[in-house]
Amino acid sequence: MSQIMRACDPCGIAIVAYCFMPDHLHMLVEGMRLDADGRRFFKLAKQYAGYAHSQATGSRLWQRYGYEHVVRSDQTSRAVSRYLLENPVRAGLAKSVGDWPSSGAPTTNLAALIEWAYSEDGEAG
Repeated sequence: MSQIMRACDPCGIAIVAYCFMPDHLHMLVEGMRLDADGRRFFKLAKQYAGYAHSQATGSRLWQRYGYEHVVRSDQTSRAVSRYLLENPVRAGLAKSVGDWPSSGAPTTNLAALIEWAYSEDGEAG
């Protein structure tokens, strides 16, 4: 995660929520400036994390043809965050939302992320 976070500031991106699964990663990111560059962010994040992983393990981290998905305008950040948080439950890796240790948000604790994602108005509590 630290290597992925390195790519945030130079690209004007903030990570809203993430979920590391055994064989893939879900991440919701948001542009924080008018010149935010999501493509550059994903390129740098994959480069930084892939290099660190390769140095530590001698193996490749990313699939050759992974993809990024742009959230449609009819999808809310809360809905996407709920999807990310529920992914380990759907996969049978956790019994309930919040039980998976590899989910969260870099700028808040998991409990606050869950509260926000499942709140009626979407405002952080």
